[in-house]
Amino acid sequence: MMILTIAQREFKTLFLSPLAWSILAVVQWLMAYLFLSQVEAFNVLQPRLVSMNDAPGIADIIITPLFGNAAIIFMLVTPLLTMRIICEERRNKTLALLLSSPISHLQIILGKYLAVFGLLSVSILLTSLMPLSLLLGGTLDFGKFFANLLAMSLLAATYTAVGLLMSCITLQPTIAALSTFGLLLLLWVLDWSSSISDHPSPVMQYLSILRHFQNLQSGLISSEDVLYFVFGITLCLLLSILRLEQELLQKISPAVVHNSSVE
Repeated sequence: MMILTIAQREFKTLFLSPLAWSILAVVQWLMAYLFLSQVEAFNVLQPRLVSMNDAPGIADIIITPLFGNAAIIFMLVTPLLTMRIICEERRNKTLALLLSSPISHLQIILGKYLAVFGLLSVSILLTSLMPLSLLLGGTLDFGKFFANLLAMSLLAATYTAVGLLMSCITLQPTIAALSTFGLLLLLWVLDWSSSISDHPSPVMQYLSILRHFQNLQSGLISSEDVLYFVFGITLCLLLSILRLEQELLQKISPAVVHNSSVE
């Protein structure tokens, strides 16, 4: 219950600043533009698709590229949302009070994590309404639609976990944002480097976040791909909790030494 209370408080705090509103508006404007561009491209290609035997459908030409573009846009905006989530508490001198309160570190991390992920989920929900509008004039492959929705949700959850970890590790919000973007970009391009080589590394292929994301986008829901994201999220959250515990111990140790010397 305390986790939801913290998440609700942090979620409201995000919307008190113009940053969250600005990011949400810009993302939706970009997604609407990209969606209309894909619809226009489908209308241009439609006469050719009629004569093809295994022609790609609306999901392949509109939905999959739309969520693929969303993945890149989220990579840019997520560091801006997560960079202050712990750094701001540390800079305002409120992190020590938060750590010493009767709230576990797990509740603090999960509460803040759910708040940012909740904001990204709102953006994903608004984006998903665009493909659903195609039902007004045609049919839709709901299998691939929900596969893309699942892939995007898992990707956004992983982005948030990485950003939260960087915010726990670093001292400055700017450094946290740059570190988050750098790490996410590295995980994104790992598959590119492996595809260039004649003998691609299985480790690089497995670590590639793009590879697992595209596998889910194709509509083939594999436990390996889902577990990749679940493991990444869990690892980042555990490291964030350990970082907070380490910081608390660093603050307690000098006080203990000081009290011992006084006695």
